[in-house]
Amino acid sequence: MNKIISLRSIVMLCLLLLSACGAWESIPDATPGADKAFNVPDRSKRISETSAIEAFKVETKHVEDYLLYDGDDINIEVIGRPELSGMQRIGPDGRISLSVVGSVMVRSLTREKAAEIINKALSPYYLNIYTTVRVEHYNSNRITIIGRVEHPGELLFNTPPNLLTILAQAGGMPLLRKEQVLTRCAIIRGDKILWIDLTRLLTGDTNLNVSLQRNDVIYIPDSTDTSVFVLGAVNHPGVFSLTPQMSFMDALGQAGGPTKDADFNELHLIRPGSNVNMKIDMSDILAPQKNLNVAINEGDIIYVPHSGISKIGYIVQQINPFATLLMFGAIGMGL
Repeated sequence: MNKIISLRSIVMLCLLLLSACGAWESIPDATPGADKAFNVPDRSKRISETSAIEAFKVETKHVEDYLLYDGDDINIEVIGRPELSGMQRIGPDGRISLSVVGSVMVRSLTREKAAEIINKALSPYYLNIYTTVRVEHYNSNRITIIGRVEHPGELLFNTPPNLLTILAQAGGMPLLRKEQVLTRCAIIRGDKILWIDLTRLLTGDTNLNVSLQRNDVIYIPDSTDTSVFVLGAVNHPGVFSLTPQMSFMDALGQAGGPTKDADFNELHLIRPGSNVNMKIDMSDILAPQKNLNVAINEGDIIYVPHSGISKIGYIVQQINPFATLLMFGAIGMGL
């Protein structure tokens, strides 16, 4: 009779442990149709398409073709008229001020065309006027660089630079932590934006070394802006840097893969930005079903739950390291 009561107690303990599993690890239900929010990575894709890169490339202009712009310091020399000559800074309205004449628009003119306009403006007041214009400081030739660089801010140039030149002038790309990886940068030009793969650029892909224009903005995001999270029953859970076209298996592999206690039938890929949760069966990927090895986006979470058996074992061990041996020993005695 005592053996029956003891065995009944053991069974009750097991049932309590099973009921505790749900509280120990709560797994959210998959979102219906979640696969529509994901796509399979295309390894042939670039950060930006080739056509977009070509659109950003500009032909390097000669100094003679330079167009004057707001903020430039120019030296106006009117031959034989020192009172009309001297330094002028082009105002934010694109104009300069001349004695007798008043303001003259010179924005977006070549030096030769600006001299011609000044001659025309002075001609009603002076005979045999001849003017030359020389650029002393190219203050309008500025590019702004922000983000993960040592010297963010405005950089001036005399001739149109390329992307590598500007990155070098910005003083390199310091890392706050050794595990950081800077993978990309953006070139913002007006209402257009071009994403460049820094890894490919810095390893010799000269097609990505695009020429820049005045007023371009270069943005290098911190690697923490490109993170994915792999949690649960994996060998190395944590935060990982997103690389271009990273897939589900890439991220899972960086975390060391699932542990032996993982539930291989119910892996979860959660995309908070789209409010979706896709359940993935590992056997389907290994089949293989390529449409399940989807591309990973910034902020995605991969969650690998423990299997039911491993959860019970974990709880038993937390209660008492010897509880497993005692429980099965008692069951053996009861039988």
